[in-house]
Amino acid sequence: MADLSVIVSEIELKLRRLIDAKNELSIEKQRLTEENIALEQENRALRQSVEELQNKINKSTIVNALDNEGEIEEGRKLIKELVKEIDRCVSILNSKE
Repeated sequence: MADLSVIVSEIELKLRRLIDAKNELSIEKQRLTEENIALEQENRALRQSVEELQNKINKSTIVNALDNEGEIEEGRKLIKELVKEIDRCVSILNSKE
């Protein structure tokens, strides 16, 4: 009978350890689930931020391109004016000959 009592005590001890381990794992699972939810929310926020920043970069690139086109157009106008002035000077020089 003593052997049976020892066996039952060992089984009870193992069951308590299993129950404690299960409870610890349940707590850990809950913590990890909450952490996962928080990380998913942070991930969504960061993706949205990246998308907004990408849109700003695209808009900035377009504005810079348009601004450069304006500068190019101004440069073309200036060159045309200089060519006209050179043509006038050449015609004046040709008329004096």
